[in-house]
Amino acid sequence: MTTTANAQYRPPTSGPKRNMALTIALVVIVALVAALVGAEFYIRHNVKQCMADQFQSELGSQVDVGLSAKPMLLQAIDKKVPYITISSAGSSFGPAQDMDVTARVNDVDLTATDTSGGSIGSSTADIDWSTAGILATIQAQPFGNLVTDVASDAAAGTLQFQVLGLAELTVKPQVDAGAVNVETVGAELLGLGIPTDLVSGIVDVLTSSLQIYPLGMTPDSLTVTDSGLQMSLAGGAYTMPKGDASAQAPSSCSLLT
Repeated sequence: MTTTANAQYRPPTSGPKRNMALTIALVVIVALVAALVGAEFYIRHNVKQCMADQFQSELGSQVDVGLSAKPMLLQAIDKKVPYITISSAGSSFGPAQDMDVTARVNDVDLTATDTSGGSIGSSTADIDWSTAGILATIQAQPFGNLVTDVASDAAAGTLQFQVLGLAELTVKPQVDAGAVNVETVGAELLGLGIPTDLVSGIVDVLTSSLQIYPLGMTPDSLTVTDSGLQMSLAGGAYTMPKGDASAQAPSSCSLLT
C-alpha cells in the first residue's frame, strides 16, 4: 500500500511560476522599448523644429532640417551628431530671392568650450537660382523697374538682362580665387552704352547675392544653365561661435548641448 502511494506521488512543478516570471519580464522589456522609441521620436521632432527655427532666424528664410539616423539619446550623451541636412526652397538669402539651397553639415561636435559652441568637420551646399528668381531680385532694387527680363545662355555661360526692351546687359559670373566674380561682357542701348550706374547696380546686386558663404564655405564651382545658374560650396573644419550666454535656449535644443 505504501509502495503504491509513493509511486503515485508527484512533487509540484515550478512550470507555472516560470511562465509567469517570463511573461512579466517580456512585458517589462516591451514597455521599456516602447518608452525608448517614444522618447526618441519626441526628442527628434523637437530638436528638428528647434534647429529649423534657429537656422531660419540666422538665414532669414524658412528651412527644413534633417538629422542622421543615430539615436538622439546617444547624441545627447556624447554630443556628437554625424550630420545635419538643411534645405530651403524659394527662399531669400541676403538680397537674393527665390533661391533653392540644399546643405549638409558633417561631424558636428556640440561640446561647448569657453570660446566656442562646438565644431563642424566639413560642410557642403548646392544652390539653384532660376532666372525668375534673379529677375525678382533685380526688380526689388530702386532701379529694378528698368529691367524687364533675364535670360541665360548655358553655352556662353552668361546672363542677359533686358533694359526696357531696348537694351541688353550681358554678364558672366564665374568662380575666381574662392569667390564669385561677375564680369560685364556687353552693355548697349541702341548702339550706345548703358548708363554706368545701372550697369554697376545690376552687377553689384548679382555679386552680393552670390557672396553668402555660411559656416566658412567657399564656392567650388558655378555653372550657368538653361534656366538660371547653379553653384556648389564646400567647407572644412569650422568652429561655431559661442551663443549668447544671456539668451536661454529652448528646452528641445538644450537636450543636445
